[in-house]
Amino acid sequence: MSLSELTRNAFQSGITARKWIGLCKLFISKNLTHSGAHSVETDISNSVLVLFRDYPGDPALQAYLKQAIEDGVLSLATFLTTFLAAAQSPDLRNTATLDMLCRVVLDHHYASGMPTVGSLVSYGEPTSRLLNTIQNAMALLRTAYTLPESHLHQLTTSAAELLILLLSCVTDVSQISTAQAMANFLDATALLQIPRLTAGARHVLESFAFSLSLLLEDAKVAREAQMMHTFQLAFGKGDTILGSSSETDIVTCTLLLNHLIFNRASEFGPGDGPHAVAILVALLRWSSWAPATFYSQIIISAMTCLAQSVGPTGPTRASSIWKAFTIGRLPHLLAMFQKSAQSEGIAEADWHTALQFSLPAILHRTDLIERIDSVGQTGGSDAASEKSVIPHSFTSEFLYQMLHVGLVEQAVVATINPNLSNDFHPRVASEAQEANLDLPGYFEARLSPDASPEDIEVLLYRAWRDPCCHAAFAEVVVKRFTSSTKNVDTENLSLVCKMLCKHEMALDMLSLHAKITDLVAHALAFVEDYDCETVGDPQTAVTHVGDVVLFVEATIARFNLASHAFTVGDRQLSAEFLRTAGLGHRQDAFKDEDLSAISSWTKALFDPGSEGIEDTILRATHPKVLLRIAPALFSHAINQCIEQKMDKEVLTNGISYFLGPLLNWTLAGVIRFLLSEVQRRGYKAPVHLEVLKTLLTSPSCPPAVVSLSAAATLRTFPDPIPQYSQRGLGTFDPKPIRQAARQALGLPAEDSQTALTMGSSNTHWHDQARQLVKNALGAARSGRAVALDTDRCLLLCPPTQFLTTLFYELCLAATMEMEAPRRMATFVLTTPRPPRSPPLLPIFLHLVLPSLVASADGLTAAEQTLRVEFLVLVISSALTAALHLEWAMLRTCGEERYVLGQSVTSMARRLAGDLKRRGDGPTASMILQRLTAMQPFVANFPTFAAEV
Repeated sequence: MSLSELTRNAFQSGITARKWIGLCKLFISKNLTHSGAHSVETDISNSVLVLFRDYPGDPALQAYLKQAIEDGVLSLATFLTTFLAAAQSPDLRNTATLDMLCRVVLDHHYASGMPTVGSLVSYGEPTSRLLNTIQNAMALLRTAYTLPESHLHQLTTSAAELLILLLSCVTDVSQISTAQAMANFLDATALLQIPRLTAGARHVLESFAFSLSLLLEDAKVAREAQMMHTFQLAFGKGDTILGSSSETDIVTCTLLLNHLIFNRASEFGPGDGPHAVAILVALLRWSSWAPATFYSQIIISAMTCLAQSVGPTGPTRASSIWKAFTIGRLPHLLAMFQKSAQSEGIAEADWHTALQFSLPAILHRTDLIERIDSVGQTGGSDAASEKSVIPHSFTSEFLYQMLHVGLVEQAVVATINPNLSNDFHPRVASEAQEANLDLPGYFEARLSPDASPEDIEVLLYRAWRDPCCHAAFAEVVVKRFTSSTKNVDTENLSLVCKMLCKHEMALDMLSLHAKITDLVAHALAFVEDYDCETVGDPQTAVTHVGDVVLFVEATIARFNLASHAFTVGDRQLSAEFLRTAGLGHRQDAFKDEDLSAISSWTKALFDPGSEGIEDTILRATHPKVLLRIAPALFSHAINQCIEQKMDKEVLTNGISYFLGPLLNWTLAGVIRFLLSEVQRRGYKAPVHLEVLKTLLTSPSCPPAVVSLSAAATLRTFPDPIPQYSQRGLGTFDPKPIRQAARQALGLPAEDSQTALTMGSSNTHWHDQARQLVKNALGAARSGRAVALDTDRCLLLCPPTQFLTTLFYELCLAATMEMEAPRRMATFVLTTPRPPRSPPLLPIFLHLVLPSLVASADGLTAAEQTLRVEFLVLVISSALTAALHLEWAMLRTCGEERYVLGQSVTSMARRLAGDLKRRGDGPTASMILQRLTAMQPFVANFPTFAAEV
C-alpha cells in the first residue's frame, strides 16, 4: 500500500480528516522511515491532489489538506509547490477546485501571521527554485482567465493574490541563468497583455518584468561573457573552479558527504581517516576555497544533509546516521584535515583561526538547526532509560565536540553559547565520570563478558543517542578485536561479534570511526588460525567461533564487501569460503579431509544409535571444514529420507542439532543449497521444502542467517507463485517462509495489499539509474542536498551504459545552466571507487567521450557550441580534480598509487592523441583547440600539449 492508496481508501470510506492524518502518521512511521521529509510531504500532498481529478471541488478533500498542514505533516511551502505544479495538468482545470486550493494556501498563510518568506517560501529558498514556482503561479493565473467565471469561486482574484505574495519574495534576480530569466520575462509579458488583469497584479508584474529586462538587456554580450568565464575554468584561484556561486552552493560537498555515508565501511569512507582526509585535501585544492569558505561549505553541507533526512514525524535511521556523522565524526576528520592542509602554504594556526571565525555564522543557520532540533533525539529507544534522557540541542553537542577535539577555543564557544559548560554534559561521559572512569574505561567495564544482554542493549541505545561518545566506543571495540584475535580470546571476541550482529546501531557507530574491513580481516584471521585441538571446552569454543563467522557473513553482506581484499599486515585473507558454502555438495567434489569429516558427522547426527556430538569430533573438525560440509550433510540425509533409507524422525533429530548455538552458524550455506535444489527440481522437492521451512521459521535460526537468505528466498517463492511452480509445490504453503524473509528485511507483514510484485517486463534496470541521475539534478536545481549512489547505478547497468545515460541527462541539463551538471560529472568521474570496481574516468575519456564527440558533429551550430562548452568544462575539471587527488594521496597518505585506475598524466596524453586522430570532425577539433588554449591546463598537463 502507498500513501496515495491509503488516502483514496480513507476518502472513499468517509473517514474524517483527523482520522486520516492519524493513519498517515502511522503509515509513515512503519513504512517511510528511510524517506526524506520533503519526499514524504510531497507524497501526502499529491495523494490528495490526484483525487480532485475525480472529485472536483470536493470540500472533504480540502479538509484533508487543511488538516495535514495544521498537523505539521505537510508544510505550506511544499504544498504550494506541489499544487502549482499539479495545476498545470488539464485534469485539474476546474474553477472550484483551483480556487479551493488557492484558498487553502492563502488562508493558512494569513492565519499564521508569518511573513511570506518562512510561510509560503522556505527560508533559504534558492532564487532559481522560487522563480520556477512563480512561473507555475503565472501559468495558474493565465489559466484562471480562460476558465468559466463563478460567483462562488473567484479564481482570478485568488490566483492574482497568490502571485503577488510570491513576487514579493523576489529580491535579487542577478544570479539566475539567462534561460530562466527569459522564460519568466516572456510569461510575465504575456500576462500583462490580459485586459482584465487586476491593478495590483499588473503593478507587481510590470516591476518584475522590468528587473528581468535589465538582466536580459544585452543577452548576446552576457552569453559571450559566460562562455569566456567557462573557458577560464579549472586551474586558477577563487571562483574559477566552481563558478561565481561556489561559496554558497552545496552541490559538490553534499555529493561528497553522501558518498562517504553510502560507502562508510569501505576504503575512503569516514572510518578510514587518512583516505577520507585525502579526499578533503583534494577538494580544497580543486576548489581553491579560502579556509573559512571551506569549513563553511563542509559543515553547512553536513547540516543540510542531516536536516533533509529528518522525517515529518520524527527521526529516521538516515537522520540518526547523519547526526552521528556530523557531531560524532566530522570534527575528528576536520582535526586531521587541519594537520594535512598545512602543505597548502597556510599554517595550522591560520586554519584554526579561520574555523573559529566562520563557526558563529555557520551555527546561526536557524533554518537548518530548527529543523534538526525539532525532532529531538536520534532513532532508537529503550524503555528503561527513555524518561531519564533530556534532549540536547544540535548546537550544544556540536560545539562540545569541536571544543573536545581542539578545533575551537573556549572563548569562541562562549561567544556562541556562554552557558555551554553549565548547561551541557554528554550523557555517557557523565555516567563514566560518576563511575570514576574515562569513556574508554567505562565502555570496557560495561562490555565485559559478565554483562547481561539486556544491560548491553540499554548501554548501546544510550550511546547511540550520544554522538559525543562514539569515538570512544569505536576505540574499545577495535582494541577488543585486535587483542582478542592476537590472543585467541574466543569469549571476548564472541561477545563483541554478537553485539555488532544483533544491534545495527553498534555497527553504524563503528563504521563511522573505524575501518570495518580491518575488523572483518581480523575476524577472518581468527577463524583461519583457530586451533580446535587446544581449547579446553570445544562445545563453548565452537559456539564462540560461530558468532565470529556470523559477524563476518552479515557485515560483508550489509556493506557489500564481497569483492574486497582483506589484509592483516602483509597477510592476505579471503572470505570466498563463505560465499561458496552450499554451491557444491556432491561428495566427489570434496577432498579426503572433507570426506572423512562428512562420514564422521553423518554418523554423529543422523545415526539412530548416535550419542550426539562428542568433543573429539569437534576438536577434529576445523570451522571452515564444517562450513563446507554442512550442505553435503543435509543433502545426504535428505536423499536417504527420500529413498526411505532413513526415518523422518531421524532426519528431524539430526536437523535439530543445527538449530542450536553449536551449529546454527553454518546454516547460511545450508539454506543456499536448499533453495537451489528446490529450484533445480522444479519445486517438486517436498522433503527439501519441509526442511527449509523448519530452518527459516525456527526461532533458533540466527537472524543474520535469515537476513542473508531473505532476498534469495523471496526470489524463489514470489507472491503470487507462478502457475507452473504451484503445480510442483502441491499442498506446500510457502507463506511462512516468505513471511520470515520479509520480517528479516524489515518489510511489513504479507497481505493482499503489501505483497511484493515483480516489475513489468518492460522495466529496464538502466531506467532506474537514469531516474537516480534525474533525482540528483532535481535536488541540485532546488538547492537541496544532492546524492548520487554511483555504486548502485553500476549494479543496475554496465559502466559504459551508465556513463552514456549520465551524460545524456547532464548535457540536457547543461542547456539551462552548467555548474551543477559539471560538478556532478566531476564527482562521478573522480571519486575513488571501491576495490575491483571499474574506474570511471578512463572509461569515460577513452570509451564514452568519443561517441559523445561523434554525436555532437551532427548537431546544429548552436547546439554543438553548447556541447563543446560543456565537454571542455567536464574534461578540464575532472582531469584537474584527479591530479589533485593523486597529489593528496601522496602527501596525506604517503601512497603513490593510481586510485582512479590509471595515471592522470597518461590519461591526458592518450586523450590528446584520441582527439588529434579525430581532428577531421568539427567537435574534436574545437575541444582540442580550446583545451590547448588554456594555459593553466597545459601547465598542469604538459604531455597533453606535447601529444598535440
